[in-house]
Amino acid sequence: MTKVEDRLRAFGMSGFMITDELSNIERRFDVELGHITRSAIQDPVEYYPQFEQSVRSEAADMARHYELFYCLEKSIRKLISEALCESEGAEWWASGRVPEKITSDVEERIRRELDSGVTQRSDVSIDYTTFGELAVIITNNWDLFGTIFQSKRAVESVMSRLNVLRGPIAHCCPVSEDEIARLRLTVRDWFRMMG
Repeated sequence: MTKVEDRLRAFGMSGFMITDELSNIERRFDVELGHITRSAIQDPVEYYPQFEQSVRSEAADMARHYELFYCLEKSIRKLISEALCESEGAEWWASGRVPEKITSDVEERIRRELDSGVTQRSDVSIDYTTFGELAVIITNNWDLFGTIFQSKRAVESVMSRLNVLRGPIAHCCPVSEDEIARLRLTVRDWFRMMG
């Protein structure tokens, strides 16, 4: 091997090692450094070339709305958990603050998931609640949440609108431009309601 070939090989290995280390840093700190372009990252949909391009494009458009709802729903669950934990302690789920119908429905969902043999999504019961049930937990515990929100009726109204808007997103249907605008406004309403 010539010196030129050795240098080229060393250069290539150095680049590979740097790329690998940057990837490790991204995973460890949950950041995107941009050293690999998005197009170079394997898209899961590319594994299935049978999907029509129009469906792929629609999915890419819908992904941002799903992401918004994912963040919103996770933040609402966290808000409820923190408020009830502060009031009732770590065992707040079993404290009687959550309506019996919701706890029994959650137990059934957990049982069905365990019986199916798939990986359990969570070991926290509130993660098995529906969006509508989250609204019920908030309004049934208004003595705690009345200090966070300005109006119980506003919470009911906004949560109801969010639940309707969530349907097409959660069930893989396209959302019209009007509904996208309504979703953005309703999410703003949600944050505005907080005192």
